[in-house]
This record gives sequence, C-alpha cells and structure tokens, in this order.
Amino acid sequence: MKNPPSTIRIPKSLWLVRHGESTSNIARHTAESNGLLTIDFPEREADVPLSDLGKTQSVAVGKWIASLDIKPTVIYASPFLRTFHTAKIIQETADLKDVALKLDERLREREMGIFDRLTWLGSEQKFPEEMTKRKFTGKFYYRPPGGESWVDVVFRLRSFIETDLSKLTDEKVLIVTHEVVVHCFRYILENLTEAEILEIDRARDISNCAVTSYEFEGVNCALKLENFKTE
Repeated sequence: MKNPPSTIRIPKSLWLVRHGESTSNIARHTAESNGLLTIDFPEREADVPLSDLGKTQSVAVGKWIASLDIKPTVIYASPFLRTFHTAKIIQETADLKDVALKLDERLREREMGIFDRLTWLGSEQKFPEEMTKRKFTGKFYYRPPGGESWVDVVFRLRSFIETDLSKLTDEKVLIVTHEVVVHCFRYILENLTEAEILEIDRARDISNCAVTSYEFEGVNCALKLENFKTE
C-alpha cells in the first residue's frame, strides 16, 4: 500500500462507513437474480430508505463505535435518506448526541445518468453503444450521459478534503457514505492508481455498514489503513 502525499492534511482518526442495507439494494438484488432489465423501487434515489436489516446493521456499528476507546468528534454524512438515517442511528446508539452531524452533498451517491434503475442486462439491451464505450474506456473514466464517472466523484472528494477534512487535523471523523465514494476516498488517501483501486473493487463488494478506518501516522504525515471490513 502506498502512503498519501505528505501535503494532504487529515484527521487523527477517520472512519468511512457505507450506509446500511436499503430497500433499493434489495430491489437491485431481486432484479439481477431474476434477469430483469429494470430495478423497481418507488422513491427517487435520494429518498430511498433503510430496510429493517439496514437499521439493525446501523445499530451494530453504533454499538461497535461505543466500545472503542477513541470515538468520533465530528460526523459527516451524504444527505441521501439511507446515509443520513444510518448516521443518525449510529450517533444515537453510540451516545454521540453532542457530536455535530453535518450533511454534505459532495458525499452523495455517484449519479448513474441513463443507467439509473437499470441492471447490467438492461443497460446492455437498452444502450449497447454506451456499454461498448464503457467497456473500452473503463468505469473509472467513463461518464454515462447525464451521470458521473468515478473521476467526477474523486473531483468532489478532493474538494471536500481540501475545504473540510484538512481543517480537522485534531479531530476523529466519522463519514457515512456510499460504496463508490468509499473506494474513491481510498484512491485519494492511499495514493492508489486506477488499476489498484479497480482491483480492490473487483475483489469484493463493500458490504452495507462495512467500516474502512484510518489512523494518523505523525512521522510519515500520512493516514494508515487500519481496518477494511466488508462483512
């Protein structure tokens, strides 16, 4: 693993948490398992709620954080309902009610554009030319019409790090966000290459409420990956 550049100023501790299972996660799994073209859920993307399991997972993370010797002093979350509710449940379960919870749009889910609510099969059947472009370009750089590439997410995270995270060098920060956003944080913080982060992505999915944690190494002026749990 590579260390991030010494010019990146970061908190003493950092926990990145993917949101708990959502109803759209269930809908996607059902659609893909049944070979459907579309993923059926009634809400707009920003309003998708947690499932009952997602709430249970969020409580479990809250209990785990409550057991730590070092606890968050700042909490950030994507403003999407599933991430906000995950963060609130963690905050309440870990007895962090006095810790500010801040929502930031730069932590939101990657926008899928024309591929929104489509399975892989549905994308291939409805937009074969775009899927050919995607396969050639690779998902790190490919931007679907009306959507974002991974690099677009990286751009907004670099802004978040520069304007917010870099000012919290003495804090312990918890961020509740989405799977691709966690990968893009790793890409930046660990100074990874495109090939390295895509290999991590291919190896395994980030499970709902999985924790990716870092601790500050003062000598190297860098964050050290302490824990990457997908289950």
